[in-house]
Parts: sequence; structure tokens; C-alpha cells
Amino acid sequence: DWPGKEGVGGRKRNLALLRSKLYMEERRRTEPVVERTTTAGDHGTLRRSQSDRTEYSQKLQEKMAPQVGSSTPATSPQEDEEQVSRRMMAKRVKIIAELMQTEKDYISNLDLCIRGVIQPLRNKQIARFDVDGLFSNIELVHQVSAKLLSLLEEATTDVEPPMQIIGEVFLQIKGPLEDTYKIYCYHHDDAHTMLESYEKDEELKQHLRDCVQSLK
Repeated sequence: DWPGKEGVGGRKRNLALLRSKLYMEERRRTEPVVERTTTAGDHGTLRRSQSDRTEYSQKLQEKMAPQVGSSTPATSPQEDEEQVSRRMMAKRVKIIAELMQTEKDYISNLDLCIRGVIQPLRNKQIARFDVDGLFSNIELVHQVSAKLLSLLEEATTDVEPPMQIIGEVFLQIKGPLEDTYKIYCYHHDDAHTMLESYEKDEELKQHLRDCVQSLK
């Protein structure tokens, strides 16, 4: 019954409660915990701890990985090699076809630009409109692209897929491609600046609009 006795006892009880609380928090941090939370309209959602999610991800990856020694019939190494070879060849054929189609589309767009924009602007003979400066050597780009497509078609038409040698085509046209695009890229920034200045001139801007409208 001496003064301060209740205060000391209270502090001891608080210390015991604090230790218990810290112990429970430490368990929640270190042990995998799965809690079930139910909210309005929710029929129960599992909330997993970080360690549980990591373990689940690892197990999922293991299930998705090819199984060794599974119950599927064993195939000989030769059969496996043949299947891989067929898949690779099919993929190669698809890539070559996509390459050629992309080149055809590119040439078609260049052709539209030359016939629908460049030539009409040249025919108008607008004094302050530098058509060649704006479009650089785009006609030469069209020519070298057409040559590339021609070589690709020659290398693939009536030729069995294993005998289609595409790398040789690019080596053959490497020089003309470099020479042509060096010029085009060198003048690109100047052409862009020129176009911005033309778009500030209403008359010149209208000429460009007319060309774009004709393409549409």
C-alpha cells in the first residue's frame, strides 16, 4: 500500500502487453499468412502475404515449364530435331513473306507521294516552293526500294524455302541503300524546317492541303 505501487504494477502489465503485441506482429511479418476478408457484395477474397505470393509464383512457373520424364510417349532425338527444323522453317517463310509485303506497302506509299504530291507541286511551278528541297531524293529512294523488292522476289519465286537465300540480296544492294539513305537522312532536318515555314504561309499551305485531299 505504499505510494507508487499501482504505477509500478501498471507499467509491468503494459510492458507484458507490449511484448505480446510485438511478438504477434513479428509472427505476421515472418510467417506465410492467408487472411479471408469479406466485404459487401464480396463472397470472400483471399489476401496472401508476400512470401505466399512468391511461393505461388514459383510453383506456377514450375508447372508451366516442360516436364522431364512425363507420361507422354518418348520421341527419338531425330524426331525432335525434325520437328524443330520444320517449325523454324515455317517461321522463316513467314518472316520473309512479311518482309516482302512491308516493302510492297512502302513502295506503294512512295509511289502515291510522288504521283499525288510531288509531281502536281512541280507542275504548279510555285516560285517560293522548293519541291526538291522539301522531298530531297525521295524518287531515288523509290527506285532503290523497288530494286530491293525485285531482288527479293527473284530470290523467292519458284524456289523451295530451304534454298531461299535472303542475306545475299541485302549484301548485293547494301551499297545503293547506304548511298541513297545517307542523302535522304542528311537533308531530313532541313526539309522538316522548310515544311514548318510553308505551313505558316496560307497559300502554300493550301497547295499542300489540295495534294493531300487528292490522295484521299
